[in-house]
Amino acid sequence: MLAAERRDHLLDLLARRGKIVAKDVASDLRISEDTVRRDLRDLANEGLCQRVYGGALPVSPAVVDYGARQTVAPEGKQKVAAVAAALVRPGGVVILDGGTTALAVVHALPKDLDCTVITHSPPVATALLDHPRAEVFMLGGRLFKHSAVTCGAAAVEAAQNVSADVFFVGVTGVHPEAGLTTGDAEDAAMKRALAARAADTYVLASCEKIGTASRFRVLPWEEISGLITDRAPQDPVVAELVGRGVDVLTAD
Repeated sequence: MLAAERRDHLLDLLARRGKIVAKDVASDLRISEDTVRRDLRDLANEGLCQRVYGGALPVSPAVVDYGARQTVAPEGKQKVAAVAAALVRPGGVVILDGGTTALAVVHALPKDLDCTVITHSPPVATALLDHPRAEVFMLGGRLFKHSAVTCGAAAVEAAQNVSADVFFVGVTGVHPEAGLTTGDAEDAAMKRALAARAADTYVLASCEKIGTASRFRVLPWEEISGLITDRAPQDPVVAELVGRGVDVLTAD
């Protein structure tokens, strides 16, 4: 089989099965695992898959920059945001992650809601200017322009001095095996620091993130309170997560 044919075969497997197991492909095609791994490395370099131990998973479309993400699945993000906003109680303290889904949560909050919002996202903080009764605390640090959030040592240290009822965390990938992932190591570290300061952590995951993976793990499943998604309950990935004990809140 020619290299181009192998490439098409791998992409077809990824689309149909949602993952590639290198040893199985090598056995089916009667080629070496080294050849399969090399092909997967080439596909990953083109942004067509996310390599993981033993194979590859679909790459998340949510790893593009902040501006581009605003056009990805806007309706799904609004549905997820509505469910998240309903979990914020009057007088409550909420930590809001950065990202376009977190921004949608701000827009879904009642304008007259009396609450406190802690965030490391300048766009989220600015959007809360239209909520006169919301107290806003900004966590400073190095600005990670790709996602429009602060991160790094200063931001993590600032996070250690706050506490909240709930944290809404954004990720770029949600996969039963790869877990909750994002595309930047410092961003992942900041999300973990914020999760440690909240009584409950809910993952905001619109449908395009389900079944995909990025490079850096954020949190293990046992450290979240639930996953909010607009993907249907009968979706195989969602069903597997429920089977693993993950509390999935479906956004209609």
